[in-house]
Amino acid sequence: MRLAYLVSQYPSVTHTFILREIRTLRKLGLEVSVFSVRAPDRSVEAMSPEEREELAGTRAVLPAGVPAFVGAHLRTVAEHPVGYFTGLFYALRLAGLNLPKAFRNLIYFAEAVVAGSWMSRAKLTHVHSHFASTLELLLSRVFPITFSATIHGPDEFNDVVGFYMAEKAARAAFLCSISHYGASQLMKASDPRHWGKLEVSPLGVDPGVFVPRPHRGNSERFEALCVGRLAAAKGHQILLAAIHRLVGEGRSIRLRLVGDGPERSSLERRIAELGLESNVQLLGALNQDRVRQLYSETDLFVLTSFAEGVPVVLMEAMAMEIPCVTTWITGVPELIRHSIDGWLIAPGDSDQAAAAIAYLMDNPDLRQSLGGSGRARVIEKYDLDSNTTRLAEIFKRRVPE
Repeated sequence: MRLAYLVSQYPSVTHTFILREIRTLRKLGLEVSVFSVRAPDRSVEAMSPEEREELAGTRAVLPAGVPAFVGAHLRTVAEHPVGYFTGLFYALRLAGLNLPKAFRNLIYFAEAVVAGSWMSRAKLTHVHSHFASTLELLLSRVFPITFSATIHGPDEFNDVVGFYMAEKAARAAFLCSISHYGASQLMKASDPRHWGKLEVSPLGVDPGVFVPRPHRGNSERFEALCVGRLAAAKGHQILLAAIHRLVGEGRSIRLRLVGDGPERSSLERRIAELGLESNVQLLGALNQDRVRQLYSETDLFVLTSFAEGVPVVLMEAMAMEIPCVTTWITGVPELIRHSIDGWLIAPGDSDQAAAAIAYLMDNPDLRQSLGGSGRARVIEKYDLDSNTTRLAEIFKRRVPE
């Protein structure tokens, strides 16, 4: 089977799970050609060997430049004139009378034509996407290419009209959700006639790569770790408030935050206001090898998000037998069963977050038990090979040869 994969940014340090999925599909015998909307998020020198290898075989739309855009559009008008103008008018019709949406959709259309032109010339007839499903929706109106997508949430579910979820469900060969919660939101946003197109296809991690680190009993300083983009939805301000309370109680704890994003300056200010400079470190975005090293040095993984899909970083920490404290939102309870595989808390409650961290600080045996159960949970339900095999079977069942 030959597939195109369309990704918003590839390689990307925040989407390493896509790289793992693609490489595992290839091991299973599928031929996957990757197209990225944007350039990578780092220089080649900062990438891992696997990322460099992927970059060499990836075509990026925006970096292609004006000549490539002009050439792709002229070629498409000549080869697919009906499809080209059908797609163009469809993009405008989706926007209605909203001029900003119309302008945005014209940009999407321009990008979709470039990507679709490349796929068409490579004789690829089906494309699957992560975080680029609107481009697929448009290119499918221009070219004889079917599409499918993995829908992660939560952003898509916050504005199902703006994300054209009903239209995508109607036109897609199928849509994958990474959780049953996500599937329910796709059902809510689409006509019941199309529910048969919905598949639950969980993500996964390789427990052979994310191996258990030595259990850490009580030590002089307790180490907590959070990995995630520095964005408002991640609830880092709640986590800082919890650390502040714990420090005020006289506890010796250090929190390391891995990731970058629009909230960095706000978090830096808050750390200074709370006097937490010696207790909280902002480490920025890091490659996977460095993140795994930090996992091995931590006692507890904490994620106080307001909104999520199903965080892969939780799976990574659990696979390494690190106990996790996180919020009981969206699809997270499908991954973590409270007090069995980890510890679930209410979103937005810094006191509850602090109490949960303190409780686990005081109970090393419980931390060890949660860590062991967490790894078993990942191996049973979120193993990369098993879940990617499941995705490959979906492709073989849903996509015509």
